[in-house]
Amino acid sequence: MATIVIPTPLRKFTNQQSKVLVNGSTVKESIDNLIQDFPDLKKNLLEDNGNIRGYVNIFVGEDDIRDLQKEQTSVSEHSTISIIPAIAGGCGADDISFNKEEFARYNRHIIIPDFGLEAQKKLKASKVLIIGSGGLGSPSLLYLVAAGVGTIGIVDFDVVDDSNLHRQVLFGVEDVGKPKVEAAKKRLLSLNPHINIITYNTQLTSQNALDIIKDYDVVADGTDNFPTRYLVNDASVLAGIPNIYASISQFEGQVSVFNYTDKNGVTGPNYRDLYQTPPEPGLVPNCAEGGVLGVLCGIIGTLQANEVIKVVTGVGEPLSGRFFVFDALSFETRILKISKQKDRPEIKELIDYEQFCGVRAVEEKMKEISVAEFEKWLDNNEDIQIIDVREPEEYQQVNIGALLVPLATIKERAAEIRKDKKVVVHCKAGGRSAKAIRELQDAFGFDNLYNLKGGIIAIEHETSILSKKRSTAEAV
Repeated sequence: MATIVIPTPLRKFTNQQSKVLVNGSTVKESIDNLIQDFPDLKKNLLEDNGNIRGYVNIFVGEDDIRDLQKEQTSVSEHSTISIIPAIAGGCGADDISFNKEEFARYNRHIIIPDFGLEAQKKLKASKVLIIGSGGLGSPSLLYLVAAGVGTIGIVDFDVVDDSNLHRQVLFGVEDVGKPKVEAAKKRLLSLNPHINIITYNTQLTSQNALDIIKDYDVVADGTDNFPTRYLVNDASVLAGIPNIYASISQFEGQVSVFNYTDKNGVTGPNYRDLYQTPPEPGLVPNCAEGGVLGVLCGIIGTLQANEVIKVVTGVGEPLSGRFFVFDALSFETRILKISKQKDRPEIKELIDYEQFCGVRAVEEKMKEISVAEFEKWLDNNEDIQIIDVREPEEYQQVNIGALLVPLATIKERAAEIRKDKKVVVHCKAGGRSAKAIRELQDAFGFDNLYNLKGGIIAIEHETSILSKKRSTAEAV
């Protein structure tokens, strides 16, 4: 029986099992038997015609099955099958010099025998563009700035929110409400005043991407949506620079180096060699919907910074042609091989990536309410409707008398949700309710929905709502 490694976003369909033993002499037989045991996996792994979905890659050991016999690749009882779904250059340094303060600052780098002064010069001469200053961008920026990268560009148009602070360690409570690029620049210059920081308080789009990226040696992608992932990849290919990729979801992280040209002039695979097509809208939750372990951002973000430093300095072997996967729960790591695919679409120009992915790169800002504010609404007899999007068995265990509309039925029961008053939507912890609100806003134009932060868990710990069972709040 072969072992299939289940990625964290799909473990909800395998009873949280990270590894499953299956029968089968080929990859196809093994996947079919896996789906037979866990039918809910089918929509995430297979097309209607039975083929593996374009955004799902399968590896046997370290090898991509596309480089073997594809779905007919043989497996044995000793084989490990990994399911990997999509989850969002050097430079001349001859004239670079350091002042006394910089020599002291970078001394621990300079004395490393395989790094030394030349590598430190390359860092100072380099220009690195970071797309996104959030969970991944925060640790990457902190360590790249501390390491002495000479010029750093930051692209981000968001503002700091208090919900960011558990993972976006670049910011503090004093930054809440400020543009992220401004808060980031202030913090980073306080860490290292010897570098140049260029900020772009704007969304990266097909119209401005090439104009921004062309001035940099390396781009590091720390975004949280598929349209921007494909945009960054295609723009880096057209600009001819490496793309340092990192991604996180719940307890799992991924790192790789795309479009890297080695010392022999050979350019490695890019993101489209790994994922030719994006997942269908809604199948892969973002961090707002599925959540993410805060410390995972630091682990993966610093690994991303490490790859930037290797690419810029030429020290070590970058993760080009290799795909690093980290599971924070089991503390298991895997490095899988990636190769150029013959049927990869040629990148000639930037396209409409929102249309390509079927989703918007920037979601409409969601209204949220804390449990303390929610309790005040109830105490003040606010005219509100409360919607619970959990499953019936969860509702039976504990509820606040809300109208039960499970997430899977939210669109077909949209007529039951009021548009003429405030509507508070909740689940267990806030993820499913956020997804329900997105679906209702996108499909029906609701603008009166509030996500209850923390859901039932927060209610149990922070308020007396459950004991009061208030009858003044309208739930139907």
